[in-house]
Amino acid sequence: MRSVLGDRKTITILLGPALLLYSAIMLIPVLWSFGLTFFKGSALGGFEFAGFDNFARLFKDPAVWDALGFTLKYALLVTILQVILGYGLALIYHFMLKRSSVLIRTLVFFPVVLPTVAVSLLYQKLFQSAPTDGLVNELLVNVGLNHIDWLGAGDTAFVVIVIMDVWRSVGFYGVLVFSGLLDIPDEIIESARMDGARGWSLLRGIILPMSLPILFASFIFSINGTIKVFDSVFALTAGGPGTSTQPLTLYMYRTAFQYSDYGYGSTIALLLTIMCLIVTLLIFRASRRDNTV
Repeated sequence: MRSVLGDRKTITILLGPALLLYSAIMLIPVLWSFGLTFFKGSALGGFEFAGFDNFARLFKDPAVWDALGFTLKYALLVTILQVILGYGLALIYHFMLKRSSVLIRTLVFFPVVLPTVAVSLLYQKLFQSAPTDGLVNELLVNVGLNHIDWLGAGDTAFVVIVIMDVWRSVGFYGVLVFSGLLDIPDEIIESARMDGARGWSLLRGIILPMSLPILFASFIFSINGTIKVFDSVFALTAGGPGTSTQPLTLYMYRTAFQYSDYGYGSTIALLLTIMCLIVTLLIFRASRRDNTV
């Protein structure tokens, strides 16, 4: 085995096709998109070299800043809720339900596999206010409150988006963190209990520190996914009302594919890539600092 892995020709033969396929699918489009940031125009009208004009336009475009504000607000809130609620579910699975948690884990995980469009249509019906009230407004009226036009204003539409995406994905993070909790040796927990650790003291002193690696991984998964949110927002509100719930991804899509401004759309995509990279590096740095303490 060592002689095979030590042969450069063998390694090239084994890894070459996979690297070529990866380059064709991933690297070449990324480099092509980066090159488009220096051009204006479209495939039909032709491209014209623009230098750094797209970058200057990016910093002066108020729509970019509005979309960036929505993206960061959404990403921060949904990431916190996903990971915290997922961690809570994982603790329930592991320490309360134990072996009987299989059915509960399956039911909670089920929304993860549902099509995004189907979930969005479901939430449109649940929070509907016209022509007839949906289930949520019916419940509000039945308890003596006024019905709310949930999708008719930016603030309430944002609340619906957050509720929908947390409900749809929290099962994934529950299972992800649960798999990390399984790696904590039972002997350590039992020893801590024998020393008098119970409840919050056990969670704070033993379980939480030993589950930090999987929590950091969950934060990386969540923040990168929420920064790139597109399908759920597009299917539920299409960025409306107006552009109040328009994330950067949707603005990039409209700029590049609806208005055929590929150069500026690629510039917005580059901004998204840099954001994901910076956030991931910050989380990795925080996790490394925590491990060295």
